[in-house]
Amino acid sequence: MSIRVRAMTLADAEAVAAIRVRGWQSAYRGLVPDGHLDAMDVTENAARQRERLLHRDPLTTDLVAERDGVAIGWGCVGPYRPGGGSAPEPADRPDGELYALYVDPHAFGTGAGRALLTALLEMAAAAGHGRLLLWVLEGNVLARRFYERSGFTADGAHDPCEVDGVPAPEVRYCRPLPRT
Repeated sequence: MSIRVRAMTLADAEAVAAIRVRGWQSAYRGLVPDGHLDAMDVTENAARQRERLLHRDPLTTDLVAERDGVAIGWGCVGPYRPGGGSAPEPADRPDGELYALYVDPHAFGTGAGRALLTALLEMAAAAGHGRLLLWVLEGNVLARRFYERSGFTADGAHDPCEVDGVPAPEVRYCRPLPRT
């Protein structure tokens, strides 16, 4: 069963929302409050996905991974959104950011995450970004290992994020991109 990566459409909003909600509930259990995870709603998230797609920055790219015509993963990349403590961007090749990368927990190990990440890295390089940055929850060991195996390294930046008043600190990872 091969994985196909393609551009996300409005018709994918419900499937992407389900992937995102199940991804959060699987990956972040024990890292953010259970009440927050249990309250996540696919219908509400799908409406936000549709709204986001309709009004997104044209420099942002959303991709879907599918197997046998069924969406099993979603990723989004675009220009880096500088925040507190971030390093300055190179003047000639501004940084990109991996905003999201989720695979349905039932599709872990299928290659969907790797296929999505490969395509998103290519898109970021083609957009002229010098590096791709991402934020990951400090306690999300599986995601951190995935990104480290994919050539990302923690660059020392931290964000003391909170979810429902509970600390959920994030660390930033970075990967240089080839010139295209």
